[in-house]
Amino acid sequence: MSYTVGDVVRAMDGLFPPSAKEEWDAVGLVAGDMDAPCKRVAFAVDPCEASVSEAIEREADMLITHHPLYLRGTHSVATTTAKGRGTSALIRNNVALFSAHTNADVFGSTHALAQLLDITIDRPLDENTGIGGVGKLAQPMTLRDFAQRVHDALPATQAGVLVGGNLDREVHTVAICSGAGDSFLATANEAGADVYLTADLRHHPATDHLWNGGCALVCPTHWASEFPLLAVMRERLVEKLPELDTYISEIPTDAWALALRG
Repeated sequence: MSYTVGDVVRAMDGLFPPSAKEEWDAVGLVAGDMDAPCKRVAFAVDPCEASVSEAIEREADMLITHHPLYLRGTHSVATTTAKGRGTSALIRNNVALFSAHTNADVFGSTHALAQLLDITIDRPLDENTGIGGVGKLAQPMTLRDFAQRVHDALPATQAGVLVGGNLDREVHTVAICSGAGDSFLATANEAGADVYLTADLRHHPATDHLWNGGCALVCPTHWASEFPLLAVMRERLVEKLPELDTYISEIPTDAWALALRG
């Protein structure tokens, strides 16, 4: 069976409905012809030079990313900027670009992390949007051991995993928000979490939270916390379109190339 870009778009929209996205978000097809043939699909967290170049080199017909290329209005795709160069390269090489962002967070990101860490999700972290989740570990463990489990389950990054709180504290209830989640610090605490797993925690929100007796914090990098979603997106898409050839980009696209300690 032969597929088109449109077939993939319709399947992805069915799996991760655009109606679930946040108002500020921009998801869906960014570049590409709906009628163009699509045999190979690449998955990546970021639509950056590395993932675009890899998609072209590996002869993908479509690149599906978690993060959108453009979140705000743009008036140019000239090659004077990194995004313009990426867009131009995709178009020149007939590679379509599609993103599933906050809509995929609602329907996949939390599931992906929970599955890796043996957590049973009971409810969303944010009831209004469906973002994140709160659930239970199969077996309680110390914060130190939980943090090690997160470290071992996620792809390695130079920045590593940061941990805040009493390392001997017993952890049973876990709040999760992949990507930037410090806006839900109070929500995680109100949910009765022993630990909150999220990325991009800033100094003042994190210290205020901990100093006020908040739950423990485990903070991997943004890219690492969202990487597990790619396997979920690929698995669900291939269930719908089983003859697709797919791959997941394992190129780390965090900003950080080195962490100096000690």
